[in-house]
Amino acid sequence: MKSLLLFPPDWLPSEPYLSLPSLASVLRPAGHDVSQLDVNVEMYDLFFSSKFLQHVARRIDNELRHLRREQKERALDEEEQELMKRLLVCTPERLEQFCADVKKAKEILRGNTFYDIDKLEWATNCLHQTMALISLGYYPAQICFPPIETDVVYKPFMSAEILEALDDDQINIYRDVYRMLIHPVMERERPGMVGISVVQQKQLIATFTFCKMIKEKFPATHITLGGNIITRIRDTLPAIAGLWEWFDTAVVYEGESAYLKLTDAVESGGEFSKLPNLIYKDAAGVHVNKEVCAENLSELPPPDFDGLPLEKYFVPHLILPYLATRGCYWGRCTFCDHFQGYVEGFRTKQADQITDEIKFLKDKYGTRFFHFTDESYPPALFQKLARKLIDDKLDIAWTTHMRFEESLLEEKIWKDAAESGCKYLHFGYESGNQRVLQLMDKATKLDAIETNLRMSSEAGIWNHLMGFFGFPGETEGEADESKAFVEKNSANIHSLGFMTFVLGKYSPVAFEPEKYGITYYKNPEWDLALDYYFTAKDGLTIQQAMDVFDEFEQKHNTKWDLRTCVREYVFLYIDKFGSNHLPQLEMTEQQRQQMQHPAIGMV
Repeated sequence: MKSLLLFPPDWLPSEPYLSLPSLASVLRPAGHDVSQLDVNVEMYDLFFSSKFLQHVARRIDNELRHLRREQKERALDEEEQELMKRLLVCTPERLEQFCADVKKAKEILRGNTFYDIDKLEWATNCLHQTMALISLGYYPAQICFPPIETDVVYKPFMSAEILEALDDDQINIYRDVYRMLIHPVMERERPGMVGISVVQQKQLIATFTFCKMIKEKFPATHITLGGNIITRIRDTLPAIAGLWEWFDTAVVYEGESAYLKLTDAVESGGEFSKLPNLIYKDAAGVHVNKEVCAENLSELPPPDFDGLPLEKYFVPHLILPYLATRGCYWGRCTFCDHFQGYVEGFRTKQADQITDEIKFLKDKYGTRFFHFTDESYPPALFQKLARKLIDDKLDIAWTTHMRFEESLLEEKIWKDAAESGCKYLHFGYESGNQRVLQLMDKATKLDAIETNLRMSSEAGIWNHLMGFFGFPGETEGEADESKAFVEKNSANIHSLGFMTFVLGKYSPVAFEPEKYGITYYKNPEWDLALDYYFTAKDGLTIQQAMDVFDEFEQKHNTKWDLRTCVREYVFLYIDKFGSNHLPQLEMTEQQRQQMQHPAIGMV
């Protein structure tokens, strides 16, 4: 039986996502015939092509004809008039220019001119403008690059709206993505089983669009959904009958062993009721199995990227993801619900196994660039791995995610990390106020944060900080301390990203709202919501936190306004130029002004 694994849009196409290669690595040795299709990167490669832009031009022509017919019958409203103006400037000459520009932009992103920041910036702006043109063909959808800004009108946290989106040929661009990218593979390979990995909520509309269109043409195909988002909606998904029309099973928590057992059962016609981590439907309804399993990491093979279009990612050098641990070694932060992906606590591979697998992947795929996608790298393993990479002379460049730790206060630790190839670290900063950090159960001391920042920066590592405003009980003064702290340490902070607090439905705060002085509201129509609207007894309201965030966005150290904010791009620049001092990445004053007062583009 042929098995097809799909990774759906939208995700930034700068490196493969790890879920499909992790499944392929256990399915293939067991004798299963597996194809991997990263629909996301294939989609962007398609979008930025003459073929797709010609398709968009035909849709724009159809929309213009429709508006002109309407204009003969009645006066167009203000929105229609504005749309018509935007459509009219999409002339054949402009389309031809777009076709030439996107070809050049992709060449820049995948070639050595990537390291000319002016050209990189031109290329990314070109792709952004091209997506604005594509959006006109699917109006009123806003389909963006980078994809975090995409809005296809329908809400992915409401099953009713997902179902409504599935047949909408005007707005739902994923119907055309299916026709152009997935249907030809289905026709050619006729897989008996399709597995789809869903790792962010926005992917749900594309996912169910693909499911429905597969089932309509290939009704016997067994469709399985998995990934972190499916695990997070496991409590509500079984009751949503409309969605279950279009898929057969769902694998929750870790997927390697569970999906392998399911594949064996589908192929042999075996019984589903005893399979681990499974939700399934049959003639009697939807069933949630009690059996669960977790992986023994030492027994898992390294990921298998064979069959993915590794040359199509929008980078000049392939970056491979690698996961050495499962879960978070700290696992106590009260705002976090990442632990929902696992039924067991923190586990790790040993340093010897990690370095052996990295060497294997480096040699097999011809790359020295690795993204260690662990939720938070354990300090002891961080030190051991750095030393082992040095001793084994692996010559790689790597980036990962870290907590600030009092066990990392020796300069040699950071010098070893830098010598081993560590270029870029994502730090969970959260807050610069000690009381708020204690409320979060971060157990992080501000002086340790300062020391970690100084030592890592002096070793040549790029430090990126992630924080947020509005944790329940945080006052405006405490939020100001967070801002003051990063300003004070700006010499050792190279980039940062702030947001406002989000109440995750599985977070400790949501489990004990009284303890944190909040009340929250569950909207029954938002049946797939992963967070809740809340009110806090003390401290900043949601709106006040947003105001603090907006003010910080306007009034912060200008060194953090970068000409590219893509993590993988900065990572590659640090390696290329051998330094965490990259003044060429900083915006000019003129560019900042343009961002605050953008000109109206042609589309």
